[in-house]
Amino acid sequence: MTSPNASIETVGLVSKPRSDLAARIVPEMVAWLTERGIHLRMDPETAGYAGRDDFLSREEVPQGAQLMIVLGGDGTLLSAARAIGGRDIPLFAVNLGGLGFLTAITVEEIYPQLERALKGVFRISRRRMLHCELWRGEDLLGAYEALNDVVLTKAEIARMIDLEVQVDQNFVCVYKADGLIIASPTGTTAYSLSAGGPIVYPTVAALAITPICPHMLTNRPVIVSDESVIHVINRGDDATTYLTIDGQLGELLNCDDRVYCRRSENCISLIRPPDMQFFDVLREKLKWGGR
Repeated sequence: MTSPNASIETVGLVSKPRSDLAARIVPEMVAWLTERGIHLRMDPETAGYAGRDDFLSREEVPQGAQLMIVLGGDGTLLSAARAIGGRDIPLFAVNLGGLGFLTAITVEEIYPQLERALKGVFRISRRRMLHCELWRGEDLLGAYEALNDVVLTKAEIARMIDLEVQVDQNFVCVYKADGLIIASPTGTTAYSLSAGGPIVYPTVAALAITPICPHMLTNRPVIVSDESVIHVINRGDDATTYLTIDGQLGELLNCDDRVYCRRSENCISLIRPPDMQFFDVLREKLKWGGR
């Protein structure tokens, strides 16, 4: 997908904290964008690298922006994706980290690719997010948006937890395991992959349920339609299970707390290099064999 030519006047800029590479790139990028008459909205980390004090909270940065630039790894991108909050703002993600499945633009490509993006000429990969709700009795304790995954893990050392899973009110099983991952297609190349889950093509309308070190070796990952509602009930004691959203937001659970996961109404728009496809990323990041 390529955007028609559009005028970009305001850009949000978000950076990885405590990064020597970001500290070198940000001042150059701020000067480059300012020379082109672009108004910048920066989070505290970015403003600090640039030696400026006109920063905003990360949640405020996307307001009024026509483009978001993310300098960091996939973790920085996950935070920025939640901050966008459903706004249709393209994300220009530069990989300053290690593996970087989502941050596909390299440091060497920044300015040629950014020149194209400012002209509104870019290829978009739309990624559906995951909606999660945490209920305790009749009370909604929290509602979250995740790009990668919702994870329930043990909060104590060397102790498995019991998690009852239902899909569309149909009982699946009670997992006795170190935890459970519910991943979007985008998230299947993250924690779920490490736990032995499948890789799902980003446009496939599915969700992956992957147990972490299950006690029963026959407990295998399950793929369900993204129209399904996945219902997880914590059957462990209070404060023995931890809920995390994209590995960045967390909440201790009580016994019988309920977690509901479903497809979100929100998507994010990742700007991709014109010559890079999904399987190119897999071959590069996972060291698959070439031709």
